[in-house]
Amino acid sequence: MTAATHLDHPDHPDHPDHPDHADSTDNRDHPQRHRTVTTPAGTRIHLVEQGDGPLVLLIHGFPESWYSWRRQLPALADAGYRAVAVDVRGYGRSSKPGDVAAYRMVELVEDVVAVIEALGEQEAIVLGHDWGATIAANTAVLRPDAVRAVALLSVPYAPRGGPRPSEIFAQLGGDEEFYVSYFQEPGRAEREIEPDVRGWLAGFYAALSADTMPTAAPGTAEIAASPYFLPRSPDARLRDRFPGPEKHRPAWLTEADLDVYAAEFERTGFTGALNRYRAMDRDWEDLAGVDGAPVKQPSLFIGGALDASTTWLADAIEAFPHTLPGLSGAHILEGAGHWIQQERPEDVNRLLTTWMASLRTPSITQR
Repeated sequence: MTAATHLDHPDHPDHPDHPDHADSTDNRDHPQRHRTVTTPAGTRIHLVEQGDGPLVLLIHGFPESWYSWRRQLPALADAGYRAVAVDVRGYGRSSKPGDVAAYRMVELVEDVVAVIEALGEQEAIVLGHDWGATIAANTAVLRPDAVRAVALLSVPYAPRGGPRPSEIFAQLGGDEEFYVSYFQEPGRAEREIEPDVRGWLAGFYAALSADTMPTAAPGTAEIAASPYFLPRSPDARLRDRFPGPEKHRPAWLTEADLDVYAAEFERTGFTGALNRYRAMDRDWEDLAGVDGAPVKQPSLFIGGALDASTTWLADAIEAFPHTLPGLSGAHILEGAGHWIQQERPEDVNRLLTTWMASLRTPSITQR
């Protein structure tokens, strides 16, 4: 059984003529097409498609949507690719199952494969940012038949291994609590975020952006409070570590962009997105059979020099010769933060299209 596709009525928000889907990155040469695919398991995945050619699938991270790839879709289309950005399950206009188990990595991998098949292809180049990078890498490991090559943005690949993730996170931070542990407790982060979705998103985006992330006062020995930790207190809030209002909106984020993100999360809530964090221990169990497995396909990594995901996971980057044996390059962009394809779209687009142009053979020999 293959996944089904459909275009909805123009009055439905998934239809390309609906005003919610107007976007400045659309163009007459390569118009954007919005539609929904339904997987064999019945999960609806909303996607945005632009261009024609070899399929390139783009997978976003937390807390974003297909819209985080708005600067890559037209660039890839202009370079001769069929670029498709999805709303990961739990986000945007895709399905939002209530069970945490529905957000396990194996389920998300099957969503990726179902989208590729629904688009009439057998394989794709898969690009991922943040959680999307982890989904892309695991799809390459678990379903190598479906992944031609993989590009990872911001979060380097680290194979499954070591202790249970929740045990590791509980030991981090000393007197403070690591943000992942905070996110993993059902309902707790939602109580902080959902009363003011727009304000929380603005602060979170600013906290991880190069031009607005927290810094110590000039000329002092003070250390800036980390937005990745919060006090071990029942009433502690992550947003108390975000930059102040004077630094609330990074240069890459317009008011209109923030409106798009806020509108989606105000409509859907945050539980679906946060359930990815809550499924991490289940991933550790599910993926035991691929413990330490490398990604053998051609690969690329792009990270920001000011991104904690790059600096904290420096050991994972050093291990790339073993974990990413098909790596073409690991590019660390100076002066860039976590939202790298939005902060530095021209650099990211150039690196991606140059790398993809080098993928000349019809399939990989390692498969």
